[in-house]
Amino acid sequence: MGSDLDSPARRNSMSAPRAGGLGLAGGVFSNIRTAPAPALAGVPPEVDSLSVRVVTDSYHQYLEPSRKVGAVSVDRFQRPPSTGLPRTLQNEWGLALHLESARGAETRQVLVDFGFTGETLNNNLDLLAIDLEKLDALLLTHGHYDHFGGMVGFLAAHARKLKPALPFYLGGEECFCSRETGAVGAPSNFGALSRRAIAEAGLQVLFAERPSLLADHGFTTGHIPLESFEKPAQPSRMKIGMQDGIGCAPEGLPLEKRNLTIVPDDFHHEHATCYNIKGKGLVVMTSCGHRGVVNSVRGAIKVSGISKIHAIIGGFHLMPMPLEYVRSTVIALKEFNPDYLIPMHCTGTTFYETALQELPGRVLLSSTGTRFTFGG
Repeated sequence: MGSDLDSPARRNSMSAPRAGGLGLAGGVFSNIRTAPAPALAGVPPEVDSLSVRVVTDSYHQYLEPSRKVGAVSVDRFQRPPSTGLPRTLQNEWGLALHLESARGAETRQVLVDFGFTGETLNNNLDLLAIDLEKLDALLLTHGHYDHFGGMVGFLAAHARKLKPALPFYLGGEECFCSRETGAVGAPSNFGALSRRAIAEAGLQVLFAERPSLLADHGFTTGHIPLESFEKPAQPSRMKIGMQDGIGCAPEGLPLEKRNLTIVPDDFHHEHATCYNIKGKGLVVMTSCGHRGVVNSVRGAIKVSGISKIHAIIGGFHLMPMPLEYVRSTVIALKEFNPDYLIPMHCTGTTFYETALQELPGRVLLSSTGTRFTFGG
């Protein structure tokens, strides 16, 4: 990514209104196409199959063989034939998933999150031979850099390949807030989602603050209520306001936050991604699960009216949590009686080992490049 992409001059030029743009009140989004996401009304659509490809995660199990586990096909990545120097998938702290669903002859493809860097994301998309021209939507699960950091480099390299006005699902205006981590007196910048890059790529932002249809095949939960013992863990701090076209507009936030300047992140904007698999039940993807993986699954059940859980996939944000908290989470997930658990990203080995004991035969090892196929 060239350093000029985030220069102050370009940020200022991109924050200026454009004629004919669509936006929120006050012109904050006047250079970005925006609309509410299509609402989920009633039972979500049913698909015949769903393939979830891990594009970016922290580790790659190169020697792990492909296999069938019950009804799920687990396909591991192998380097394609080549006469050039060998290339490999790259791993980093972050997550990106490619989804392909099928309903009869109709297919849909969605890219969920962008990992930490564009270099890793673009390298892996190329090696995995994912055809970006076929993407029907992009989705960001929440406003953390390890999930949107690769977006600018991805769009810089591939925007011309994408469909015009490609839908970009966000959980709300909070996704754009600047964030920091670390000690209050010595904070570490955790970045902000680039409006400029979104505008230049011609994406249409769809706010999915309520349960919403995703590319006609899936759905998002919208805001996830905190109804279990889980609470947002290790929150970042969210800065409220705009500077040089960067940050979030107070008028787009919940009322109780609009007059504040910086608050601990409660991840009100985080949403889970879900599919209803014919004859199998729900596949629920949390990505990071800051609102709690149990809360996320409960939210998916509530908005869909479907209680059968086929698989729970993604980052569960349990790596920093004590053993008893992790154990309580595993027991709570066990009560859903899922057919499969596929932990990724920030979940941690404590969860994996505990879940193996409590749900033998149902916990699958993930890996960068792996494709999990449900149904079909």
